[in-house]
Amino acid sequence: MGNVMVGVGAVAPEDVVRVAREGTLVELSSEAREAITRSRAVVEEMAASDTPVYGVSTGFGALATRHIEPELRTQLQKSLIRSHAAGAGPRVENEVVRALMLLRLSTLASGHTGVRLETAEAYASMLNAGLTPIVREYGSLGCSGDLAPLAHCALAVMGEGEVEDHGVVRPAGEALGSYGLAPVELAEKEGLALINGTDGMLGMLVLALHDLRRLLDTADLAAAMSIEGLMGTDRVLAADLQALRPHPGQAASAKHMAALLAGSPIVASHRVGDGRVQDAYSLRCAPQVHGAARDTLEHATTVAGRELASAIDNPSVLADGRIESHGNFHGAPLAYVLDFLAIPVADVASMSERRTDRFLDASRNQGLPPFLADDPGVDSGHMIAQYTQAAMVSELKRLAAPASVDSIPSSAMQEDHVSMGWSAARKLRTSVDLLTRVLAIEIYTAARGIDLRAPLEPGPATGAAIALLRTRVAGPGPDRYLAPDLEAATELVRSGALLHAAQGELK
Repeated sequence: MGNVMVGVGAVAPEDVVRVAREGTLVELSSEAREAITRSRAVVEEMAASDTPVYGVSTGFGALATRHIEPELRTQLQKSLIRSHAAGAGPRVENEVVRALMLLRLSTLASGHTGVRLETAEAYASMLNAGLTPIVREYGSLGCSGDLAPLAHCALAVMGEGEVEDHGVVRPAGEALGSYGLAPVELAEKEGLALINGTDGMLGMLVLALHDLRRLLDTADLAAAMSIEGLMGTDRVLAADLQALRPHPGQAASAKHMAALLAGSPIVASHRVGDGRVQDAYSLRCAPQVHGAARDTLEHATTVAGRELASAIDNPSVLADGRIESHGNFHGAPLAYVLDFLAIPVADVASMSERRTDRFLDASRNQGLPPFLADDPGVDSGHMIAQYTQAAMVSELKRLAAPASVDSIPSSAMQEDHVSMGWSAARKLRTSVDLLTRVLAIEIYTAARGIDLRAPLEPGPATGAAIALLRTRVAGPGPDRYLAPDLEAATELVRSGALLHAAQGELK
């Protein structure tokens, strides 16, 4: 695929992922260049007038009452960025910083911010050079947008602060010079336009949505493997039963799980004559839980799509030449869905842990050895892998508590209600990572349980997943150092390789 073209409209979610994670190059479309030039002309006209315009000829926030003389306006923009680049704590991941820079560039390209073309081009040049500003974990209240994180990016564009240059942290000015890039001297309105956006929240939402689509499919795979290994039934996955409760996500998960179990000799071996009436909820109700998570994901995807099509700034330059202040920078729409997603992530992981635990309990695992140990008593098998899973599920439950219901007033009560959307996004990133690890432990455990069912064999799809897993970790045997095995399984889940192997066998 070629470069990502940033135009007047929305950037595609998949292009955000490409730029953030793969380093795909970006360029401004001719339409965007024209829109930027038109909006800049409006700002310059307003800057020359005697009428105060917020962010053009006034101070900011609670200091907006002061009129700024023309000779101080360049200093005004520099001061804004320097003072707002006040983040603290650990570094934010490069992929998040690249995503928010691309999304800020997308808003600049809309023609509603009033920046100069050279300023927008500076963002594209930094992305293309692989220079990533150093952004800190704490500082954004999600209103007016992600001020501190975006200010650290704008500071680097000014040639100040620090950037990571292909693994090496360097002074921004020095790094720009080594790539033939000049620091930008910000003009009227530009400082505000570079920091008044929801780009950090949105970037993290888009990345999380991308990962969760794969992880919810992987959760179906994990549940299917557990049903198989625990001698469960696939009858509850029948389409006519699912149609009695027509939630689209539930139908999708049930159909997917049924396909993953199709042709399984293990499932077929006890289809007739099994005295059990029904499976435990963690097996029987997996489509309902995974499906509800899918439907939540679709709602969040709709919100992300609307935000990708938005031009978030304050004030905004309108097509008729007006420059108007408003509240579109408030992060509530994103904060709510970022919080919302953390709930099903925690619940899907919680159900996964319950299935893992069933494999380890000899009273519930349908004839498998306690803890799947090679020599129970001498060996502990997967006992502590489940402890690790339980610890992560407990953390996920804490992370499911919403950030968006909190608000701490700021800017001398001018900004008296904030979204905390950045915080919601940060905890969702942790939740996505933990879900990845929880599912990996279930798959790792289910694979061992299925192997112990020999000479019965798994179905083609689950068997393909186990075969790939066995290229990285050994099968049943005496106790060994488990942490590397769990990390290898986690990487196969995170990369999508296990899911790809299984789905490659679907008809």
